[in-house]
Amino acid sequence: MSTDLFCEIIAGERPAFVVHSDEVAVSFLDARPVFKGHVLVVPRIHVETLMDLADVGPFFERVKLVAGAVEEGLEAAGTFVAINNRISQSVPHLHAHVVPRNRKDGLRGFFWPRTKYDSDEEARSYADRITTAIATAS
Repeated sequence: MSTDLFCEIIAGERPAFVVHSDEVAVSFLDARPVFKGHVLVVPRIHVETLMDLADVGPFFERVKLVAGAVEEGLEAAGTFVAINNRISQSVPHLHAHVVPRNRKDGLRGFFWPRTKYDSDEEARSYADRITTAIATAS
């Protein structure tokens, strides 16, 4: 078993603002979001890349669920969903980025400016809104 940052979050050994968790994946706010409400969807089993995941269907069902919840819960016009495989992958554990998008939000290509939450309370409010949208979609 790996001991990467995401495995620690999955095991409950490291805090995170979790928006959804089930037997397939854990979804939580990115600590350095492109835009506030940026969620990472991580498979519970440790795999490094998408090619290492034997059954991608259930994982992408969770990515789809979170993408819809980010739009609904944050009233975003859309989402940007991305996966890095090795290159630009800061944690060697498969994860999908679900980034809320709005017209003229400043995101240009793949140059992702990063921001911070003003407080844990602000981060929790974003997580709660997405969690509520997941609950109503399920």
